[in-house]
Amino acid sequence: MPCRCIKNFQMLNQNQAPLLAALKANADRPHTAFYTPGHKRGVGIGQPLADLLGQAVFGADLTELADLDNLFTPQGVIQAAQQLAAEAFGGTQTWFLVNGSTSGIAAAILATCGTGDKIILPRHVHSSAIAGLILSGAIPVFVNPEYDPVLDIAHSVTPQAVKTALQQHPDAKAVLTVYPTYYGVCGDLQAIAQITHQYNIPLLVDEAHGAHFAFHPELPTPALAAGADLTVQSIHKVLGALTQASMLHIQGRRIDSDRVSKALQLVQSTSPSYLLLASLDAARQQMALHGRDLMSRTLQLADTARTRISGIPGLSTPLFTSKPSPGFVTLDRTRLTVTVADLGLTGFAAEAILDEQLSINAEFSSLQHVTFIISLGNTPADIEKLVQAFTDLAEMTPSSPVKKRLIFWDNDFKMGSSMQISPRIAFFSTTETLPLEQTSDRICAEIVCPYPPGIPVLMPGEVITKQALDYLRQIQVMGGFISGCADTSFSTLKVVKE
Repeated sequence: MPCRCIKNFQMLNQNQAPLLAALKANADRPHTAFYTPGHKRGVGIGQPLADLLGQAVFGADLTELADLDNLFTPQGVIQAAQQLAAEAFGGTQTWFLVNGSTSGIAAAILATCGTGDKIILPRHVHSSAIAGLILSGAIPVFVNPEYDPVLDIAHSVTPQAVKTALQQHPDAKAVLTVYPTYYGVCGDLQAIAQITHQYNIPLLVDEAHGAHFAFHPELPTPALAAGADLTVQSIHKVLGALTQASMLHIQGRRIDSDRVSKALQLVQSTSPSYLLLASLDAARQQMALHGRDLMSRTLQLADTARTRISGIPGLSTPLFTSKPSPGFVTLDRTRLTVTVADLGLTGFAAEAILDEQLSINAEFSSLQHVTFIISLGNTPADIEKLVQAFTDLAEMTPSSPVKKRLIFWDNDFKMGSSMQISPRIAFFSTTETLPLEQTSDRICAEIVCPYPPGIPVLMPGEVITKQALDYLRQIQVMGGFISGCADTSFSTLKVVKE
């Protein structure tokens, strides 16, 4: 449908939510629908779903009506909403994402790399980056992150590691990094940007968990402010958007905005959810107007939780007292990682007890730790429940510490050192499925990763090693979940046929 464009975008201000307002107006406007979706403003919705969600939401589940603009060629309210978002988050141009940050990461790689082009990236990237490699045909040059052997946690890649990779591969087309990590650790992004720009190539940042950084001075420096050329943020993960709603921002001249738009057309739905789009507009408005106050309160809640939980015998929050290093410059205080090993529990077991017996749901767990996201949606009552749950957990468990660690990043084994063919070639190769014990030294044809956090341990094109298989088996035995592979029992794997 033709778009009724909004004029004078320069007159817009952060108090406005143009897309949200247009969606509300169309939802409230009496009319008879002969367009998608098929439920026709909720009339055709089954009663169980209506009982769960209420009827009003379906009236706003609209398609690209004349007043609602078009996501791929925005000229009206979507364009206005994206311009406001760019201003609020510090970019020169913003795209709304309805297929999550996954689509944004893939599009970032597609927009900067073609078949055979090299891209430098950390080995602990999200699986969406591997999808981007497969789609684009780019060749990964993996850099291993800094590793803390005591906590068994991988931090950020260091500026020196990026510098070395660029010296060895000066023909690389882009550098991609993760900032912050799933644990909230932030590396020296400003130094990495400076090094990357010496080669006149863009720095791409997976900032999925850092959308809130722009709204409080006590939070880490936002990726754009640190010099990133492109960043992808999951607005739904830490701010007030609906699940799957994300944004991609760019600045400067190293990124071709037209290529970004074309790449996003390949990986986003042509039937975008206006509920997701409007939630992005609303989340931006909320943070632009009230972000500092909301983040001040969130930081206070996080500090309270950390202080009180650290005082419980057998529990600690060691990331908050870690010494700065090239791969760990600062920490997002709203990300709370609690070490439970001294209780005689693995993080997997602690997470299960917290969930099943104490009604506390964590973000994810690892061998020694359980990690929580504290956001603007949490309340003082939530923190009280969390502290009480850990108090109860400490009282009900033995005190013999967990000594065995799942070491996967130490000097004996570096992931990403065994890439034999490109992820794209491996993905499209003829494959065969073998019992797990027969796959060692074969070329992997699947993405295999514990989830969350969705960091692949094996990916298409890599040689399967005994260390990787042992690591994955340990995670599975200890209660972790292995995703990505066709065999959900993880008894077989697909390999490239010889």
